[in-house]
Amino acid sequence: MVEKPFTNKIIVITGATRGIGLACAMRLQKEGAIICAIQRGNSKLFDSFGCDLSNEQDCHKSINEIIEKYARIDVLINNAGIMHESSIQDTSLENWNQTLAVNLTAPFLLAKFCMPFLIKSKGCIINIGSIEGIGANPNHTAYCSSKAGLHGLTRAIAIDHGKDGVRCNAVAPGWIDTELNEEFINSMPDSEHFRNNIGNIHPLNRTGKADEVASLVSWLASSESSFVTGQVYTVDGGRMAKISLPKS
Repeated sequence: MVEKPFTNKIIVITGATRGIGLACAMRLQKEGAIICAIQRGNSKLFDSFGCDLSNEQDCHKSINEIIEKYARIDVLINNAGIMHESSIQDTSLENWNQTLAVNLTAPFLLAKFCMPFLIKSKGCIINIGSIEGIGANPNHTAYCSSKAGLHGLTRAIAIDHGKDGVRCNAVAPGWIDTELNEEFINSMPDSEHFRNNIGNIHPLNRTGKADEVASLVSWLASSESSFVTGQVYTVDGGRMAKISLPKS
């Protein structure tokens, strides 16, 4: 019998209850990993560790609990994120701070607390960024800033800890069919028109699936990508490569 690539590997992932996080956790579990899910709510599918990701003590406590139970960490996947819809003039300091706390500070804290154990296991970190860390959609001031910062954090970790055998990469998804994006569509004045046309902005003429992001995450977590670090991979159906033209 061929051993699964992640047999008995301890993989920590935030926000594994839905969307991209759930798809990644399911894929890696299927490939043999033991999934330690960190988020506010409990997950019935994985070993769950309750945590307020905006709280430093909670983040530290969750990692300590995982180490007490499993004595090792092989992969950290920083996936959890939030988004507020507002321009810079309408963004409150409270919303700004909350967005950065969850999208950028929590990955920093979890990487910091996991690092001694990742050095021991020669493990890796995968940050789920966004194409909005490269470009921007309207009214996403805090979100774009947090994701650009997460891409920068990815490179900084890769540079500082490559000598320790720890790799760090990021994945920047484009429009992926998730519950969060479905909620956004439903908030539009003409949601059906938006839903029917969102695929047209992509050269592949469709939106992406969470499983397609999970496939890249699985590769980055595996030994197949052992010489890959400090990179940000777009998974966007070619959207960022496409130069817009006026509508005819």
